[in-house]
Amino acid sequence: MNKIVIKLALSLFAIAITGFSHGQVNKEILNWYNVSKAGMQTDKAYKKLKKRKTTTVIVAIIDSGIDIEHEDLKGKIWTNTAEIAGNGIDDDNNGYIDDIHGWNFLGNKNGENANDMRLEMTRIYAQLSEKENLSDNEKTLLEEVKKAVEDERAQYEGYLMQMGMMGPMIEAIPSQVAKELGKEDYTMDDLKKWKAEGDKAQIKQMAMAILSGQLSMEAIEKQKEQIQGMLDTHLNKDFNGRALVGDNPDDFSDVVYGNNDVEGPDALHGTHVGGIVGAVRGNELGGDGVANDILLMSLRAVPNGDELDKDIALAVRYAVDNGAKVINMSFGKSYSPHQKEVYEAFAYADSKGVLMVHAAGNSSKNVDVEPNFPTYKYSFQTEKLDHFLTIGSSTKDSKEKLASSFSNYGQEGVDVFAPGSEIYNSVPQSDYQILQGTSMASPMVAGVAAMLKSYFPEFTMKEIKDVMLSSATSYKGVQQIHPETKKMTDFATLSVTGGVINVMNAVKALKALEKAKGTNDSSQKKAEKPNDTVSEAAPAQKSVSKSHQNATPSKNHKHPVSVD
Repeated sequence: MNKIVIKLALSLFAIAITGFSHGQVNKEILNWYNVSKAGMQTDKAYKKLKKRKTTTVIVAIIDSGIDIEHEDLKGKIWTNTAEIAGNGIDDDNNGYIDDIHGWNFLGNKNGENANDMRLEMTRIYAQLSEKENLSDNEKTLLEEVKKAVEDERAQYEGYLMQMGMMGPMIEAIPSQVAKELGKEDYTMDDLKKWKAEGDKAQIKQMAMAILSGQLSMEAIEKQKEQIQGMLDTHLNKDFNGRALVGDNPDDFSDVVYGNNDVEGPDALHGTHVGGIVGAVRGNELGGDGVANDILLMSLRAVPNGDELDKDIALAVRYAVDNGAKVINMSFGKSYSPHQKEVYEAFAYADSKGVLMVHAAGNSSKNVDVEPNFPTYKYSFQTEKLDHFLTIGSSTKDSKEKLASSFSNYGQEGVDVFAPGSEIYNSVPQSDYQILQGTSMASPMVAGVAAMLKSYFPEFTMKEIKDVMLSSATSYKGVQQIHPETKKMTDFATLSVTGGVINVMNAVKALKALEKAKGTNDSSQKKAEKPNDTVSEAAPAQKSVSKSHQNATPSKNHKHPVSVD
């Protein structure tokens, strides 16, 4: 599930999405991840690479879909040139008919798309509730997921009740603040200077949220609608949004499903993620992407709810078989019923040298104790995969609040942090919004990996991964606020590296390694485009094939798999 954490005045209501038009975005937020001291120093790195040629790198975005006609993604969408659009034939024999820009694992052959889905724990609750003769382990699991679903339903029902009381509070705040400050036309600076204590501190917090536009009756109504939707779908064991797709999600040999609509009905999350990786740089539209010479392969597999393991596994295999060098995975969940199949898909990507980048999750939890699936190391794994990274989220405040308050962490399970708070980038209909979450941090790293591979194609993805980790800006020994305990802690305890990705440092390190290997800038060959791809010259295809995709999977699809 792609959980987007938004800054509202009260943490109780931190569930919605905050959006701003380009004209309204604060200059301190625009592109901070590329330019600020706490960011990745991306722009500085590009200055060091001006004379170098590049090789196009394909980045697979396994997500909710991408608006492939977005103005800031022109020339950035992968096209399968071995496939003839709209002819209803699997021209390249990869198992998918008319897969021009990727594949949609959440649709059916008639062009219909599923979107709302249950959480995995709700699906397990529904399945076990109907099963007879449960084993002892199944009985234990049933009780666990039943309690989890019921507890979460009670929590959200409580939120709805409290939100119902927010209207009078919002209406009363301006007059209360005016009385305290002695003026009705107070400004944000007035509120910041107000030394409010006790209950008045909450009034101040809400007043600042109201004045900034983050807290309003409209926002509350939207949140109420969102929460009710979660109760009706995510936490409703009798709801089955998957039925429309028509496959058996537990049968990994059932691979003939989906369609070629890679945008789908709600591509906000995936479009933002794709923009972070590769939105056009320097065109004064939205935020700049991290990588400049990339193509985005859209693999729609993440619904409004928890993704299914089979969809993720097949998406990973599709990405590998169709030329992706980097796979971004900004999703996660608490339960994964098909862990071995997911791992097999990851192991397949690992064997082909494809780097997988995964968001750590937004629950302020230790993933070493509470895994966020897919995980860096399953219980049956003996060693970590060489091509798998888990990313925590950082902010633009490196003094005490470097770790995003929502970010998961783990001294073994989270490899490194990257900017994920207050990220302004593309959303559907050629618009832009500020979103935040580890979902935004993960494509930062995926973008860096693709950028480095583009400029240093002679290095393997493992070598690039190792350089990114070793060159991260170290904050070891620096006290920061802990995401979970909210107490001061050494930032080194939150991840393997204790650092934040630094593109400039990585470029310097790769240049040094390049020199040691005996290569140099002048020895680079003319940049080449990857096979079966085109860039800006090819128009994006949005038509959905009505034909059933070829039942014959790719020759490499020996182990259909799934993910979180």
